[in-house]
Amino acid sequence: MQISTIKATGDGRPFGAVVTDVDLNDLSGEAFAAIHRAFLDHGFLVFPAQFLDEQQSAAFGERFGPLEFGGASLTNRRRAEDGSRRGAGFDLDSQVMRSNIGNEAWHTDSSYKPISSKCAMLSAVIVPDEGGETELADARAGYAALDQATRDRIEHLSAYHSNQYSQANDIGDFPPTSHTGPYASAYHGEAYLRPLVKVHPETGVKNLFVGRHAFGIPGLTREESRELLAHLLAVIVSDPSRTYLHRWQPGDTMIWDNRAVLHRARPYDYTQPRHLIGTRVAGDQTELAYHPTDPQAEAGRQALAAELAILRHEATDRLYGATTASR
Repeated sequence: MQISTIKATGDGRPFGAVVTDVDLNDLSGEAFAAIHRAFLDHGFLVFPAQFLDEQQSAAFGERFGPLEFGGASLTNRRRAEDGSRRGAGFDLDSQVMRSNIGNEAWHTDSSYKPISSKCAMLSAVIVPDEGGETELADARAGYAALDQATRDRIEHLSAYHSNQYSQANDIGDFPPTSHTGPYASAYHGEAYLRPLVKVHPETGVKNLFVGRHAFGIPGLTREESRELLAHLLAVIVSDPSRTYLHRWQPGDTMIWDNRAVLHRARPYDYTQPRHLIGTRVAGDQTELAYHPTDPQAEAGRQALAAELAILRHEATDRLYGATTASR
């Protein structure tokens, strides 16, 4: 097995690695230990030419811990009669595509849930001719780049996280609150308070825990909060040494650490098929904000409701015009 660093950030930190001469379906304990060390050091790993199926994706993910979900089809196409994802495309106004397009803004997975994700993995099956890449950004290097005054200012600040907020703010999509069905885990009416400065539970390294789901820093005005969150995100992604664009090839597998790295999908011609297999590893108690039954949860619900009421008027100029999907 060979592990080759992709790049180094401005502070010299290794960011990303390509792992070759390895079969993810046949890993010894020693080989996985080396992969896990590289994962913590580099933030993300790319494994070319693995061609994992749904079951194999889930099995490799379970090496990192219990799953949120495993071997899920992340695609813009319905199933064809032969079972492949080459059927008719989902309508651009469907909630499937609204959610897919929302993910084209920088984020970390599942920060809108009580326990945010440890790591996530994608495996490419069908990729468009152009576009549709996945881009990653090093939130550790972003924190390291801050001046001391900014570090002191944000050390004890937190922000609410909600996928309903990010859909409304980024693309003018207002999915209904639901506690059942396929979107119950994403659009549930809750907002979870998380620190802006996250200490990685395994490495102890500090990073900026921000992105599209974050809003409403308690103690700041709405304008101050939006300005600070936008600034912190810009610090992370504005330096090319802190970002990496992965151009998918069928068979590629990539896994990233949601506790240290941001990511986003890139646009493409949505009439072309794009099919990836997704597996997401659940966080442990160190990723817990609080549960919906906790008294703190009511403040998050109120903050989200107030923010969505404002965005109903502000987001009319965005892609979906402050509307709800018809299907």
